[in-house]
Amino acid sequence: MSKPTVYFTKTITPEKVLELYQALGKPLTGRICAKVHSGEEGNQNYLHPEFWAPVIRHLGATVVECNTAYDGERNATDKHLKLLAGHGWTELFDVDLMDAQGPDLRLPVPGGKVLTENLVGKNIQNYDAMVVLSHFKGHPMGGYGGALKQLSIGCASTAGKCNIHSAGATLDQTVVWDRHAEQDAFCEAMADAAKSVVDLFHGEIVYLNIMCNLSVDCDCCAVAEDPCMADIGILAALDPVAIDQACLDLVYASQDPGRDHFIERVESRHGVHTIEAAAALGVGSREYELVELA
Repeated sequence: MSKPTVYFTKTITPEKVLELYQALGKPLTGRICAKVHSGEEGNQNYLHPEFWAPVIRHLGATVVECNTAYDGERNATDKHLKLLAGHGWTELFDVDLMDAQGPDLRLPVPGGKVLTENLVGKNIQNYDAMVVLSHFKGHPMGGYGGALKQLSIGCASTAGKCNIHSAGATLDQTVVWDRHAEQDAFCEAMADAAKSVVDLFHGEIVYLNIMCNLSVDCDCCAVAEDPCMADIGILAALDPVAIDQACLDLVYASQDPGRDHFIERVESRHGVHTIEAAAALGVGSREYELVELA
């Protein structure tokens, strides 16, 4: 079986994002959603809607997001909708906050490592295909954030996020942080949740990871650490495991003086275990062919 191809360019522009999508040779059709990170209020590192505009407009996609499970400006529908407008998403695109109204959609996780089901915003079932637009960076809980986190935490409803963070112990937003799972179980829950979304779309998903603004903190942090590494590039793939593995490999191969700080964040949170677990579930391959484009 051939290894999945991961396309890579060092040039980071909105136009290059579209070029790499087109290089994949898999045109998405039907009703398409674009999973983005809306960016917590106060965060300085998230990728703004203008950056994603060429690829989203090319696809005619609807921008989708879900509410969070922690204090901030995105943990309730009214606040999140206000933030989506304030950050410019609704001005440029049709936007669907997928869990704005319940009930959540419960996706089965056959053979899951820790979860038997994943709760996602119910509106996800209105789409035929998805483009996962990820800002690759560090993360204070998962070690790193990329395609697998967008599929799992990103598509989960508030209750679904609690379910993942607690490895299936609670759906309650008020107690989840007191019941946060052991770290490897949390990583495995993310892999389980990612599998359920991949299964839902029957392969009609493409992935774009942008390696810029490389902070050890996520775009969900209102007060995030500034980037510690120079920008690396854009990656595109049809395999979420391969694209996240390729991003980590590029970090490890870097000679940037901030590399060790970034790696410490990934390794201290066992970030690669999410990739390991997803590969074991058959979500994708950790082996890939990296093809660099100008």
